[in-house]
Amino acid sequence: MMIDFVSFQQKRGVGFTDYVDMIFRLFLSSAVWYLKRLKQINTLIEKAKRNLDHNVDNESLIGLSRLQDSLTYFNTSIRGNENLLQKLKFKLQVDELDADLIEDVNIEMTQAKETTSIYSNILESTMDTYQSIINNNMNNVMRTLTVVTILMMFPTLVAGLFGMNLVNGMEHSKMGFIIALVISIGGSVLTWLFLKYKRLI
Repeated sequence: MMIDFVSFQQKRGVGFTDYVDMIFRLFLSSAVWYLKRLKQINTLIEKAKRNLDHNVDNESLIGLSRLQDSLTYFNTSIRGNENLLQKLKFKLQVDELDADLIEDVNIEMTQAKETTSIYSNILESTMDTYQSIINNNMNNVMRTLTVVTILMMFPTLVAGLFGMNLVNGMEHSKMGFIIALVISIGGSVLTWLFLKYKRLI
């Protein structure tokens, strides 16, 4: 910021009327830099959102979380600058030119603070949305696994019952395996139809 500030003042070629003018011009430059960086943060947010639209991955979510931290620091810093500016207005000797400059600084600071608040709210809403998507995807996976487990229950149960070393009447039957297979498939199909009727799958 300081390099840009010095370079801009050299191009401006006017200099400073007094130290008060220099102080408030530093404030103005600071506010302008906040707005520049906020635009860059907004670009990064949009890029992360585009990545998450294609694939919800940890890297993009962590990136959004770090941008949220940056916006929190920005908001805290801007508030600190506003408080300092208010104190300096009463402690320094301010003339009419300085008053106009202070008004410009206030406008830029207010715009930076509001922009930070807007981006922070957008980012928070975005994080909540993707968190809901992740939870919804997890629920769908768990539902699918539960349905598969239920459907596999009947073949496992039938195989366990007919596989025991107990007398069940089909030890010497040639149709024993086919009967067990039909019971397994029939139980799974009936379970699947019941779940389909209840709209659980």
